[in-house]
Amino acid sequence: MPFSDYIPTINTVRNVLDISLVFIIVYVVLKLLRGTRAVPTVVGMVILALLYWFSVAQDLATLEFVLRSAVLYIGVAIIVLFQSEIRQALIYFGNRLRFPVLRRQRGQLGETIYDEIVLAATTFSSEKIGALIVVERNVGLRNFIDAGVSLDAKLSYDLLVTIFNPSTPLHDGAVIIQGERIAAASVFLPLTKNPSISRDLGTRHRAAIGITEGTDAVSVVVSEETGLITFVESGQVKRNLDTTTLRSLLLNAMEIPVVEKRREQTKTMKEAETEIIPG
Repeated sequence: MPFSDYIPTINTVRNVLDISLVFIIVYVVLKLLRGTRAVPTVVGMVILALLYWFSVAQDLATLEFVLRSAVLYIGVAIIVLFQSEIRQALIYFGNRLRFPVLRRQRGQLGETIYDEIVLAATTFSSEKIGALIVVERNVGLRNFIDAGVSLDAKLSYDLLVTIFNPSTPLHDGAVIIQGERIAAASVFLPLTKNPSISRDLGTRHRAAIGITEGTDAVSVVVSEETGLITFVESGQVKRNLDTTTLRSLLLNAMEIPVVEKRREQTKTMKEAETEIIPG
């Protein structure tokens, strides 16, 4: 069979692949934009596009000229208006395409390291001490770390409690966690500009949201007024958490499997041992 007979098949497969990739990209972008401040802007751009099509179809020369001139600035406007969303999209694709080696390295830290954060947050909540803890994931936070007080100390409950003690000079600001170490304290973070954020959230919560909008980091916040624990990931806020829920959210965000079955088995064995009383 001549080679030319395979050309239609190859083109068909290529077209299907082309359409599939475009569909996936559009789907992911729409999923990222859903529920954000970018949605009304996108709707406005679609309306302008339809208006331009109408001006061409109806031969409205003046309107067509104005809209055509505006097209030259749309590229710059998209970058300015959607810089946060574009950054989130790039982070999303980067996280999905990162090498499996990087995923295993994160999981090697285990659960105990992050239990220190959960225990500290519980203490802050009971004593109504304000705290903001940011945990780095794949996107580096070096520019924020350099702006704070460098510590590079092993992560521990005692150190976190000491840092956020209201009588210490480092309590104001955020703590940034890198791996199993506290990289810096007294770090000031950019505040979110999302107008839909509740006015009940103060500066500490807005900073926690802002850092997760610009990076893939996650934040744990304890309110100084109410003692409520909040977890923030990708700008999404989960408030009024208990210890178990916070631990689950934190471990899931860091992609560390929770070995509940092993714990239950260990607990059952200990209970069985205590019931055996030598006669």
